Amino acid sequence: MQYMLMFYQPQSEFDQRDEAAAQAYRAGWMDYVGAIRQAGVVQNGHGLQPPLTGTTLRVRGDKRQVQDGPFADSKEQLGGYFVIDVADLDAALEWAARAPCASTGGVEVRPVFTAPTM
Repeated sequence: MQYMLMFYQPQSEFDQRDEAAAQAYRAGWMDYVGAIRQAGVVQNGHGLQPPLTGTTLRVRGDKRQVQDGPFADSKEQLGGYFVIDVADLDAALEWAARAPCASTGGVEVRPVFTAPTM
């Protein structure tokens, strides 16, 4: 079964992506990425640019509402994702728990929707 792991991180972790002093942060992610890929469960995945680089669009009636940055004002923002193929939710939760941001932000685990074939 496929699950999407969505990694939510505080701003302090986004800031560490570019800092030379953040070697431990990057090493933790590299270890995690290596392990999940070596296990052969990854279908797809990417890290995302910081939240301030995003644009949120909503359509209300016939008008577009465009806002720079993320729409949500929260302490954690989506920093990346993996789509994994594992046996069940318990296996997906095991991989989610190993993500470095699980202890500082959070990991949302959601089943991937598969449209029925016609």
